[in-house]
Amino acid sequence: MKNIYSVLKGPCLTEKAALLQEEDGRVVFKVHPKANKIEVKRAVELIFNVKVKDVRTANMHGKQKRVGKTVGFTKNWKKAYVTLSEGEINFADEL
Repeated sequence: MKNIYSVLKGPCLTEKAALLQEEDGRVVFKVHPKANKIEVKRAVELIFNVKVKDVRTANMHGKQKRVGKTVGFTKNWKKAYVTLSEGEINFADEL
């Protein structure tokens, strides 16, 4: 990935993500499926001007959906759990 803006697709707004942000200072992002941890760390640091302590990624499989008789799947996607360093501001409230 050459463009840092194509790595991050957006925040993952779930109840679990909100709890992780309040308790541990972790922020959850939807990221490009081919992005690695180094690219995610660089993108978050450059876009939001924060110091990243740790990045963990997870590949999420698409769910089975049914419309009438037709059965299909949603797309597979990837998410990243980004742990901010101590003393960093809570920047995801502005998203």
